[in-house]
Amino acid sequence: MQVELVDEAGDAERLEFDIVPDAQADFSHGFLGIGTPLAQAILGQTAGSAVPYRVGDIAQARILSVTLDVQTPTADIEAKRQAVLRQALAQAEQVSDMTFALAVGSKWGDYDPGGAKEE
Repeated sequence: MQVELVDEAGDAERLEFDIVPDAQADFSHGFLGIGTPLAQAILGQTAGSAVPYRVGDIAQARILSVTLDVQTPTADIEAKRQAVLRQALAQAEQVSDMTFALAVGSKWGDYDPGGAKEE
């Protein structure tokens, strides 16, 4: 599917993507989740139509072309997303431990957050 997002000044940005189930969404690779506001606004529309789409300074979405799925998302997108979330959580916990260690260490002495102390 090709769509133009048109802002209030009339400037347009062209996008090309396939609409997929949310679990397979990966917009950076051309897969827009069906539950997103943009997908909901354009579902069922035909090429040549324009629909209101208010996000920021965007005023409407113009549907330029509608095609069958050209690409197939890889089956492991959800697994990749979960791996990124686990890594982010681990990093956040490490930062939290270090912040606590700095606060405690300045008041009560040595505190080793989960073995982070170098020997």
